[in-house]
Amino acid sequence: MSNERVAYAYAKSLMELAKERGQVEEVYQDFLHLKAMSDSNRDLKLVMRNPIISSEKKLNILKALYKKRGATEATMKFYEIICRKGRENILTEMAKYFVKLYQVEKSIQVAELTTTFPIDEKLRKEFKAVIAKISNAKEVQLVEKVNPELIGGYILTVNDKQLDESLSGKLKKLKSQITHNQYVKQF
Repeated sequence: MSNERVAYAYAKSLMELAKERGQVEEVYQDFLHLKAMSDSNRDLKLVMRNPIISSEKKLNILKALYKKRGATEATMKFYEIICRKGRENILTEMAKYFVKLYQVEKSIQVAELTTTFPIDEKLRKEFKAVIAKISNAKEVQLVEKVNPELIGGYILTVNDKQLDESLSGKLKKLKSQITHNQYVKQF
């Protein structure tokens, strides 16, 4: 079984346990914290994937990371089980899947918007309203990025769909159409 499927299975099991205990929000915050730490700290990912470092040391690292902030008992027990089973190498993937499961559970749609300039609140509300209407989500989280190379327009990514309304995207499409003209015989 692939690591992605195993990570998803563990994340789903933890979601079910958190629902039973009524601690979905708390466990979500714990995994959001782990995901943020692993995204910002490459060394944490490398340590968790390193087969030379013992599972016990990895568990101690996880406990140390949550010492100040604290974590739910369910999360810490989950980490102990993961380390005992030797699956700490996919812990960051489990965090990613748990966050996605939480978003599905709470009807949160995450979308990425890339523009040539920072957008104002009015434009942000319009994009969120359109995304909420299309996805039937209760809440929309908009990840905003600025890329001046787009020349103008925007690129909106929702799940696995992308709407490229940028000037640079349209120019690339036009160039492709011109270079692959079906009516001109190529020699």
